[in-house]
Amino acid sequence: MSQARFCRTEPINTMRRAILGGVGATALTIGAGRPIPAWARPPASTSFTRIFNHLPPFAESSAKLTAALLDIGKAGGIMDAKDNLAAGPILLITEPALSANNQNAAMPNGVAGTTFMGQFIDHDMTFDATSRLGVPAKPRQSPNSRVPSLDLDSVYGDGPIADPLLYDPADRIKFKVESGGLFEDLPRTRENRAIIADPRNDEHVMLAGLQVAFLLFHNRAVDYVRATGENDSGRVFALARQLTTWHYQWIVLHEILPSFIGQAMVNDILARKLRFYHPDDDEAAMPVEFQGAAYRFGHSMVRPSYRANLKGDNGNPFFGLIFDPAGQGQADPMDMRGGARARRRFVGWQTFFDFRDGEVKPRKLIDTRISTPLFNLPLGAIADGSTPTSLPQRNLLRQVTWQLPSGQRIAQEMGAPALAARDLGELAVYGLGLERNTPLWYYVLKEAEIIGGGQNLGPVGGRIVGEVMIGLLQADRDSFLSESPRWAPTLPSSGGAGSFRMVDFLAFAGVSPASRGQ
Repeated sequence: MSQARFCRTEPINTMRRAILGGVGATALTIGAGRPIPAWARPPASTSFTRIFNHLPPFAESSAKLTAALLDIGKAGGIMDAKDNLAAGPILLITEPALSANNQNAAMPNGVAGTTFMGQFIDHDMTFDATSRLGVPAKPRQSPNSRVPSLDLDSVYGDGPIADPLLYDPADRIKFKVESGGLFEDLPRTRENRAIIADPRNDEHVMLAGLQVAFLLFHNRAVDYVRATGENDSGRVFALARQLTTWHYQWIVLHEILPSFIGQAMVNDILARKLRFYHPDDDEAAMPVEFQGAAYRFGHSMVRPSYRANLKGDNGNPFFGLIFDPAGQGQADPMDMRGGARARRRFVGWQTFFDFRDGEVKPRKLIDTRISTPLFNLPLGAIADGSTPTSLPQRNLLRQVTWQLPSGQRIAQEMGAPALAARDLGELAVYGLGLERNTPLWYYVLKEAEIIGGGQNLGPVGGRIVGEVMIGLLQADRDSFLSESPRWAPTLPSSGGAGSFRMVDFLAFAGVSPASRGQ
């Protein structure tokens, strides 16, 4: 451990001096005057913004429009994949023919875990807790309860001083982690409410598993830094947080984002700079075109059921629907909902990321067909507890909330090929011209289906998602891409020096199959 290095070229002692050079200027401290960098206590909220201020909404708000959007997104409607839920969660995975007309086809080159990493990343950047679905709102007057950067404030909260309940009272710069079953679990109250910085990260088993993996990664990073001889608590916390955050940001840029938009789009944005999204120098802001539409493509990648682990259910795999209404109120639901403790409710990550053991499962193609369980969400999976409970309906109403432009107008603005009205002919029946002026979320899904072949986003969706995520990294002066663009991870990696992927992250956190002896 003493020979470990934080970066490719600088020994850890040199890197420590570089990292800590400006630490003393902050007011937040641990113990007697021991400082933490300013980014360890982010501001409470910022507002949303727009990328395309001058473009009109895709349609004027009206009762007829609301009725059409609710019909498009209803259970049994044109977006419902019509999964045969009666067949049960196991056959929905092992028998692809059960998905009517191949409605939920698997993506051959994508792994299931990227679906949930995408959701985890979203919760790190954006949280709209105030706007009302289907009621027009002004982005600049709507608070974003997450800091719009990839800084893991959804994990760290406001730090050990302001959020002490998140941290271990026996070691105040480490997170509290508990076990409610066979393996690790989030710390919980007696009512099983997760004690975490963002309650949304307990919506289901996979998301809770990612959250606890990040808690454990940080705790091991604390041990890693202490092993170098550093014993100042504030400095240890600062270095451990930076180590955790930078490795996370590396994975986002080099693994997760390319799997969503394609490596060619990532390379183009990095080489040609940002063409449409221009974050303010003095205020990071989350654009509603991303938050309310383009980045919601991930909902299309959710499969109706999952194998959470290989041996958690009395030595057998634990299978379950992503959500099942029958699980409401049960201490150990049969589905993947969060908010429960049980021996089997942990994630065997070999199902979700490729550990080269043949166990990884694919994610679903990106298209306009949404898995049937998502049309009846449990209220616990909806942050504000509001209705409707159909996720597609909620997403479509959000296009009205933010008064988003149509996908076609944005394509025109970008100089990108636009979908033709015939590509969206199923929307013509509503008599509102939605096949020519299409809600951006629906357009992004259809574009991915037709132009991206379901493998990744098309030119509109991919450009918005890529520019915002890369733009936020570039705008954050504490990110590795901004502060040290040539930095590369050198924690243990299955791919060798300068490489680091989710399988390596999970291994360092101690939750990989090898770590557990599975």
